[in-house]
Amino acid sequence: MILQALTTYFTLQNVCLALGGNIIGLIFGAIPGLTGSMALALFLPVSFIMPGYTGLIFLGSMYIGGTSGGLFGSILTGIPGTTASIATVYDGYPMTQKGEATKALGIAILSSAIGSIGGILVAMFFCPIISKVALLMGPWEYFSLCFCAIVLVVTISKDDMWNGLVAAFLGVILSCVGFSPIDGGKRFNFGIHLLLGGINTTCLMLGIFALSTVVVNYAKHKNVNPPVEPCNFKGLGVSLKEFIEKKVLIIRSFLVGVWIGFLPGMGPGLSNQVSYAMAKSASKEPETFGHGNPEGVYAAEVSNNASIGGAIIPMITLGIPGDTPTTLILSALIVFGLEPGPLLMRTSSDYVYLFFITLLLGAILSLTFSFCGLRVFPKILSIPYHYLYTGIVLFCFTGAYSLSNNIDSLMLCVFISLLGIFFSFSGLNRAPFLLGFILGPMLESNLRKGLTYTEYGFGYFFMRPASCVFLVIAILSLFWPFVRERLESKKAKPAAADLDDIEQE
Repeated sequence: MILQALTTYFTLQNVCLALGGNIIGLIFGAIPGLTGSMALALFLPVSFIMPGYTGLIFLGSMYIGGTSGGLFGSILTGIPGTTASIATVYDGYPMTQKGEATKALGIAILSSAIGSIGGILVAMFFCPIISKVALLMGPWEYFSLCFCAIVLVVTISKDDMWNGLVAAFLGVILSCVGFSPIDGGKRFNFGIHLLLGGINTTCLMLGIFALSTVVVNYAKHKNVNPPVEPCNFKGLGVSLKEFIEKKVLIIRSFLVGVWIGFLPGMGPGLSNQVSYAMAKSASKEPETFGHGNPEGVYAAEVSNNASIGGAIIPMITLGIPGDTPTTLILSALIVFGLEPGPLLMRTSSDYVYLFFITLLLGAILSLTFSFCGLRVFPKILSIPYHYLYTGIVLFCFTGAYSLSNNIDSLMLCVFISLLGIFFSFSGLNRAPFLLGFILGPMLESNLRKGLTYTEYGFGYFFMRPASCVFLVIAILSLFWPFVRERLESKKAKPAAADLDDIEQE
């Protein structure tokens, strides 16, 4: 399968699109305000006119380029290009301010390549194993797993759990628009013919990510280029000996990235923060973190790219996206005529291994382009935003119209962008919303199947061992923040009483 994938990849058309997709991803990831997710959303309609293999290569190359490109904005301007590179700012930008930009970029670029290649190899090994286990699951397990995935994404933020619940609920409601999966009844279409087939995923992504981001950034006056300090780039900035000395840090950050990437909906936006915190707590000089410690750059960049491998495991084996970019790629697979889930490895293994090879070679391309572009990317960061925003809006409207050759698609895209603006100003999180929208049909169909296949009703979801485990995890995740808060308040009362006694004495 690997040899077949390599044969498919190395054609002139596919190689050219892989190069183009990787460069587009790097540019979108590098420029603050744009992200790899936005690049995928913009170019998703373009991939639909390509053959399935070619479209997958194009999107996969863009995915890995977008994740790797965020380090340039973080290190050179102090503004993360993507959420995956937030922790890179903490020590990467102080290193630039101290005149060590070359070293910071060299560490980040090599760390990104190590995390990406290692994470993808892990996915290639574990996906066939997990898919075989997934074939033993019934509708009860799939419903419980989807429910658990949404709840885990909702509860990841301690203070915004209710916002997450509202966002996930809105996503599930929007996924119900159109015909119901079992009896074919019309729902929530309000007499609009375009909505009979449901809300188009591409229109949703274009509105939520691209159009709304342009409007919000313009409204908040985030259309001024961040300052880029002039840097003198010489060599790679880091030696092989330094990497070997950091092997424990790299391995720990890699494992954190793969594991958090595997948890649905979490991905590199969380893994780089967790890995950075662990590196700081394990360091002999934690006070130097945030002031230009190279270990902070190692930890952040290894973990956020290792999350790529973790995120594609549930996407391929279970049909559950691991993060926002895999949500977009999942929708593309469906358009290409594939059915993501446990049977994907058996029925379409050629696509799966082509995707693995695309990501592996994409990591190598990102490494090459990043080192070659050390002098170019600072200039890209200075492109005026009014040119970028105009191009993004044009791509959005062209992509939306090309889906159905109907002006109604444009109106739907604009309406969804209003929803995205509401999300930005209300503090609602897009991650649980998107996960709810993608998993909504699977959640509903498996719930209805599970209820009709047995006479025990809802109780049978708890009678199946695996299903019960997923539901218990979800319920505990929902109530644990309240339990923890109560326990902490009980511990705080005796401590406060002891303090009062000391003051009285």
